[in-house]
This record gives sequence, C-alpha cells and structure tokens, in this order.
Amino acid sequence: MGEKRDYYEILGVGRTCTDGELKSAYRKLAVKYHPDKNPGDQEAEERFKEAAEAYSVLSNAEQRAKYDRFGHAGVGGAAAAGAGFGGFSNFEDILGDLFGFGDLFGSGNRRRNSAQRGSDLRYDIEISLEEAAAGMKTKIRIPRLEQCDECGGKGAAPGTDPTTCPTCEGHGQVRYQQGFFSVSRTCGHCRGTGQVIKKPCKSCKGEGRVQNEKSLELKLPAGIDTGARLRVSGEGEAGTNSGPSGDLYVVVHVREHDVFERQGNNLYCTVPITFTQAALGSEITVPTLDEEETVKVPEGTQTGTVFRVKGKGIVSLNGRGRGDLFVTVTITTPKSLTHEQKRLLQEFASLEKKGEQDKGLFNKVKDIFG
Repeated sequence: MGEKRDYYEILGVGRTCTDGELKSAYRKLAVKYHPDKNPGDQEAEERFKEAAEAYSVLSNAEQRAKYDRFGHAGVGGAAAAGAGFGGFSNFEDILGDLFGFGDLFGSGNRRRNSAQRGSDLRYDIEISLEEAAAGMKTKIRIPRLEQCDECGGKGAAPGTDPTTCPTCEGHGQVRYQQGFFSVSRTCGHCRGTGQVIKKPCKSCKGEGRVQNEKSLELKLPAGIDTGARLRVSGEGEAGTNSGPSGDLYVVVHVREHDVFERQGNNLYCTVPITFTQAALGSEITVPTLDEEETVKVPEGTQTGTVFRVKGKGIVSLNGRGRGDLFVTVTITTPKSLTHEQKRLLQEFASLEKKGEQDKGLFNKVKDIFG
C-alpha cells in the first residue's frame, strides 16, 4: 500500500484520544474490513491488517509513547514482530478483547513467552553544510532499554528462574466455552507471557530490561544531505526473552548556510559587483567550501548573469564525481556619491544620449567606482 500512513489517521482518531475511543474506532474498522465479510477483497484485507497494526501499537502505552516521539521508526520492531494474522503477534488478543473470538482465528495454544525483537529507535542529528560536504565522525548518546546484566534478561533474581504459569499452564491464554464457541483470553495472571516470576530481579524489577544510555561513534559519509537515514544494526532497544535488539535509525538534517544554497550536489551563491566591473569587465573572487576562486567577468555583463565554477560543489555520495558551483552576479548601485562621481556619471549619461563612446571617460569612471 506504499508508504505507511499515520496510525492515528488510519483509525480516524486524534492524538489525544482515550483508550476507549481507540478501541471503539478499531472495532468499527475490524468489523467493516474483516476478511470473512469481504472474501476475495485484497484491499479490504490490507485495510484490516493496517488497522490491526495501528491498534496493536497505540493500545500499548509504552509503544504509543515511542510512536508519538519517533514515529514508525520508533516502533518498527513492535509493529512487525511475531507471526499472527497479518504479521502481528498480538492479533488474536486484539480480536479476543473486542469480540471474544480469539480461537476462531487459529490462536489456539500459542505460547506468548517466545523471544521478541527489540524496538527500533530514531535519532535526529543536525550538522553544518561544511560537515555534510566533507563527511565527519561524531559521538552520540542514545537513551534505550538494554538487557539487565544482573538477571541476564530473565527478570528473575539471580539464582532463580521464571516458572510456568499455573493458571494457563504456560500457554499465555486461558480458554473457556461460550455457547458453541471456544473462546481464548489473555491470561491475567502472567499477562500472556506463560511464565510468572516469584522473586523479581531488584535491578530491573522483573522486566528483564533497564533504561540506560549508550555512547556510539557515528560516521557520516561525505556528500550526505538532509533526509538521509543511516541504519545502525542492533543498536536499538534490547529484545525480550533473549530476543534480538532492534536497529537505530539516524536521520540527518543539514542547517541552512549563510552563503550557499544546495540543490543536489550543486551549490549556488550570489556575489555583488560594481557597475564598472560589469561594464568594463574584471576578475572577481568568489567563495567556495574549500578556498576562494577567481572568476572572469566579461565586459558588458548584466545583473543576474550566472557563472559556473566546475567541480566546486558537493562530492557524490557514491564517490563518483562532484557537483559544480553556480555564481550569480548582481550589480550594486552606490547609495552616496561624491561631487566628482556625480559629475562623471552626468557626463557619461550625456554621452549615452548622443550615442557616443568615450574610452577615456570609461577609464575615469572605473578608477573612481572600482
């Protein structure tokens, strides 16, 4: 279905909606797009999966907070983990809570204490145009959930282990008969994990993960631009039950420059010149990201003329070639003139009317205004 839509937009609710409003909105969409009501309708099935994914994230307070802060990158692992209907491990719980039909979709006796991949994280970094052009190394600090060292991620105090939940016998769900349906509900005793911790770890309080801050060295390649995303594998949040860690996505933002404007790998700037430089021709010095360059301005140059300085733009990310610098000249008009400057300009204006050319006068004007 292309780029992911905003989860709140999918469910048709505001970002400040309550849990009840969230559940009500999802119930309507689940009923409307359920595959059993729309056999063979691929679009309805996709809408159904899309709504289930949105609800699975927003109905979890922790995941919702991450989504509100980091967007899809912050909950990538949580939204895609597991192998339930449409790829969502908690799909049966959602339908079970809404309709009481968890077993109709084959949830059966699936255990909920399997390893879960940690969430992906997003980090936004702002750099200068010079840093983007040359590339750089920098250190960043990432707040994240990491595996508890004291209990090894088990959540149980050292020397002890989690035990099988006596209520659900390790299935993570309890089943009972409702008419001719076999209904499954998430086990309230173990909260669907299939295990209980009698003596929680003091460091992580039984969660298996602790909040920490990780320092990472980041290398940004030369030529990087605003909007670029770098994936740092395994540097997201730690998984649960010995699951793999998520990834870190670094999003780059390049600050606006006082002199240059960037378009792709090319740079653009504007340089003012005097009337005499434009009329008589001259050589001017223009800035670049490396060192100043000399540009020849031919006689009779008009304001707005663009000069190309080859190879003085931004290096290509793939290392093949480099952009150019385009310099636009603008002719400046003096705000105040001396008596001699006014006299010469009046004489020049008089000659223009007569259609005459006086090279000696041109040279005088050049000397005074240059």
